[in-house]
Amino acid sequence: MIPPGLLPEGLRDRLPPQAEATAALVRSLTGSFAAHGYERVQPPLVEYEESLGSRLGGAARRELLRFTDPVSQHTLALRSDMTGQVGRIAVTRLGDAARPLRLSYAGPVVRVRGTQLNPEREAVQVGAELIGSDTAAAAGEVIGVAVEALRAAGLSGLSIDITLPTLVADLAGAGWPLGRAALADVQALLDGKDVGGLMALGAGAYEPLIAAAGPAPQALSRLAALPLPALVRARLDAVAALVAGLGDIAVTIDPTERHGFEYQTWIGFSLFGTGISGEVGRGGAYVIMRPDGSAEAAIGFSLYIDGLVDAGLGVSDPRRVLLPAGTDPAVGATLRAAGWSTVAAFDAAADPRDFRCTHAWNGVEASPV
Repeated sequence: MIPPGLLPEGLRDRLPPQAEATAALVRSLTGSFAAHGYERVQPPLVEYEESLGSRLGGAARRELLRFTDPVSQHTLALRSDMTGQVGRIAVTRLGDAARPLRLSYAGPVVRVRGTQLNPEREAVQVGAELIGSDTAAAAGEVIGVAVEALRAAGLSGLSIDITLPTLVADLAGAGWPLGRAALADVQALLDGKDVGGLMALGAGAYEPLIAAAGPAPQALSRLAALPLPALVRARLDAVAALVAGLGDIAVTIDPTERHGFEYQTWIGFSLFGTGISGEVGRGGAYVIMRPDGSAEAAIGFSLYIDGLVDAGLGVSDPRRVLLPAGTDPAVGATLRAAGWSTVAAFDAAADPRDFRCTHAWNGVEASPV
């Protein structure tokens, strides 16, 4: 027998005031997106596994919780990420809308298992996607929107880590020698920061990319000193402009980091903040496949509310007043119009503190308790 109230591993209830904080953060963040022209869409929690999985990277697809639909007999899946769903909407139902198309979203996502750093299997994901462009200007807008929204939500100590997911492939395509290694081997060695392994396979040309990782000014300077093809140099110039536009935000660059950025193209980024363990969110440029097989550029980001709530953000000071039994309903209506939350007592013995009330109505005014 499962004990009453026991939840599956990695799932939890949000109680007051954290549940209210979650809702407040969703309102704040999506409101910030809307102020920049990002219109909200609401995809379903469940889709056909074949459709949903085709829009996710390999690792993300393995995180889908699957089950058989008793109606259609097809395999369905609970979404583990909403970005692919927004892409589907953009190239189908909104396929004829003017580009760039600005969309935002918010909702729960579920994955098969958690991680050591984050054991939770359910999360509230909020994000924005700019579809139809992945230029430097588009990247600047998207990162700026994320920063502004997080600051408005109360996050301090914001920092950003930027990566260039396709850099190694671009350099190999431009003639940088791979030695006796395949491209995938070199990427794996760079993921592990394995200088010895690169040298042993004759791919030492890529070793300076490991040394280049660090604070943005130094990283950009070290990368600029390398014999880079014109395409990569143009992208570095775009990253430098982005960094300059972020002002006092601490920015680091790890040019070869690919973990979690498998489907991003020329830029990816992770967001961090004070009091948050791990990432607040991540984003980058990517490609959406249209139904006719053509590709459309896009760039966006996803934020995860739970870490913000756990850090104490979104919680507002309650203004709850207990109304004694028999209080005129007009009194409660007036208080609610003034921004109070009212709790009606059903008997004279009701204690305001039992109902998390900060005040009690004394017949004339709301008196602190």
